Amino acid sequence: MKKIGYLGMGAWGYCLASLLAAKGDSELVCWTTKQDLANILTNTRQHPLLPGHQSKGNMTFTTNMAQALRDADMVVESVTSAGIRPVFEQVRSLGLPLCPIVITSKGIEQGTGIILPEVAIKVLGEDFRPHVGFLSGPSFAQEVIRGLPTSVVGTGFSPEIIQTVCEAFTTPSFRIYPNSDILGVAFGGALKNIIAIACGISEGLSLGCSSKAALMTRGLHEIRKLAVACGCQPETINGLAGMGDLCLTCSSTMSRFSVDYHQKALASILTVGCKI
Repeated sequence: MKKIGYLGMGAWGYCLASLLAAKGDSELVCWTTKQDLANILTNTRQHPLLPGHQSKGNMTFTTNMAQALRDADMVVESVTSAGIRPVFEQVRSLGLPLCPIVITSKGIEQGTGIILPEVAIKVLGEDFRPHVGFLSGPSFAQEVIRGLPTSVVGTGFSPEIIQTVCEAFTTPSFRIYPNSDILGVAFGGALKNIIAIACGISEGLSLGCSSKAALMTRGLHEIRKLAVACGCQPETINGLAGMGDLCLTCSSTMSRFSVDYHQKALASILTVGCKI
């Protein structure tokens, strides 16, 4: 049985870790900075943001990163985009063998303008480039953890890591499509958030569905032009990692950019003290 060190136990991290553990061929040691969250997950096997869904399989929760990384056959990351660099600096300080590293956070690093897989390489060194993969696409933790059909994109800097990502995460309900355009996949997942913010503002101002459709359509056009100018393939932006993620993020009330989401989040904080 292989060991997977999982870094980050937000809703998305817990969801993907649970998916990997449920396959039954891996031991997962899951790291979080929050001792209270580690205790809750250990005792209940339920995430506070995903009530009613208990994890299955071999999962251990810890605040000791060294424990998560020790003898790991694969490392998966699900921290915030701003947390990528400091987390991998900590990984580097602890030492890490040349094993597959899968990035699942979306975004572009502020200040440098580089995609998150490149941030990991900048910190860990060029020797890790062939081992860095990336998972992105239209997916909500609340749906994936329920086993609802979902399709996303697996990519990386080498054919071997792309195959590894696809094989590791694929389940009967979670399909991974391979794509060698890692820059395009990363850009699609990051830039759609700008349009989603605009759609959230439009929704808050009650401007109607027509304005949202215009924002999404013209937004996709601008994303594609910028991405192609940066060296991405237009087909990538037209696919799951671009248009698919844009449609999901801009249209669903479960999106963090929707007005409805923030109203529900506020209600949760006021009623049960849930940390969002």
